Amino acid sequence: MSTTRLRPCGTTGHARAHGWVLVLLALAQLIYALDLNLVFVALPRIGADLGFPGQTQQLVVSAYVVFAGGFLLLGGRAVDLLGRRRMFVLALTLYGLASLACGLATSPVTLIAARAVQGIGGALLMPSTLALINTLFPEGPQRNRALSVWGGAGAGGLTLGALLGGVLTENFGWSAVFFVNVPLAVAVALGALAIMPAGARPTGRRAFDLPGALTVTAGVTVLVFALVEAPELGWTHPLLLLGFATAATLLAAFAVIERRSADPLMPLRLFANRHLSVGTIVTFLFMGTFGVLPYFLTMLWQNVHGYSALRTGLAFLVPSLAIATGTMAGEQLTARLGNRTALLTGFGLGVFGTVALAAAFGTHTSYALLVPGMIVSGVGQGIVWITMWITASTGAAAHEQGVTNGIAATTLNLGNAIGLALFTMIADLLGGHPTIPTADGPRAVVFLAAIGMLAGLLATLPLARQHHSPSKHRCADPEPMAVQ
Repeated sequence: MSTTRLRPCGTTGHARAHGWVLVLLALAQLIYALDLNLVFVALPRIGADLGFPGQTQQLVVSAYVVFAGGFLLLGGRAVDLLGRRRMFVLALTLYGLASLACGLATSPVTLIAARAVQGIGGALLMPSTLALINTLFPEGPQRNRALSVWGGAGAGGLTLGALLGGVLTENFGWSAVFFVNVPLAVAVALGALAIMPAGARPTGRRAFDLPGALTVTAGVTVLVFALVEAPELGWTHPLLLLGFATAATLLAAFAVIERRSADPLMPLRLFANRHLSVGTIVTFLFMGTFGVLPYFLTMLWQNVHGYSALRTGLAFLVPSLAIATGTMAGEQLTARLGNRTALLTGFGLGVFGTVALAAAFGTHTSYALLVPGMIVSGVGQGIVWITMWITASTGAAAHEQGVTNGIAATTLNLGNAIGLALFTMIADLLGGHPTIPTADGPRAVVFLAAIGMLAGLLATLPLARQHHSPSKHRCADPEPMAVQ
């Protein structure tokens, strides 16, 4: 039996309950973001200790983003069908167990497999978190403020992850960067069970669209695997040609299945919403440009300049704090000037800051020369990060928030995997001396990332100039509460 608990708009109890739930959602994003810089900082040590050859070292990152990207649509559908809190707790549990397995890994194969499972946990966590925010808080200033808190926690995770990654790797080894996720995930999952409302069971008969889920997951996985291996094997290698052909076939089959399905995994009608259409393009370009910069900064500092893991973590303080500043500015810009202007501002700052950053990349240049570019680019990144999620969720129905955010998060992860694979290949080709690390390749791809940000700026233009904000006094829809 289920019922709906109604609270008067603006009551203290209602605000307090939503506030504590937002704390948990922000902590979940903190965990998610922590892992990004923790792994980046520890990557060279992982490669050395476990013996990752050449370009395959990036599989530690790509294994996660490939499976996260492949399972996000299914994760979003599961959120809509099985319940937001249930999937939120399951995601944290899976994430924590996979993190434990990563820390215990003794071979590249074991670590990559555990990272893949961790990616599946992330594929459940991202849409469940966003769906909870977008249904608990009404569209407009309240939701924007909640997303700002959520995004600020992510930026804090980047900062803390950079520092913590360096400290843990230097003092306890690379395994510690995975072990730290375990108690955090357990604590947030238990907190969710204690204070987060259990939504009413969805009504109506809806399916998971298993054929669609299998084809899109397999197609994306094969595609990104081929992209990752291309620098090592060569673009004309028979295995890669077979991989690209297989991926194209599977993704074409997915498109046909979605058009014919009565209850598709990714309803194509959703893209009639211009906000979602623009939001998915922006998330892809965001992660394929802004999202790859930490990897190449790590390579510059550790491989070229010889920074230790701890010093690399300290070096990430400046860009991480700039991103945090940008997230706060993004919420204000969106509220006052609208999504379009905020995205244009963020990408514009990103282009100028990243060009300045690339110009400062050099084998013998100092850290101080990188600071102006990192600050400007970081502020732009924070603005885009918050605004693109606000944009993607605008106009989406409550019962489709899971799959809507799953679509946007899918393109986010694919942008990361594809951007990292392509830019790593380019950096390797332009790297200069085959045995002595130089900044030539990284500098070139950072310039290319700035061009990608310009494409993001252009992709934003179709958004309407007008900005409509629901009343600040509008009350959120009542949250269903399960009664046993």
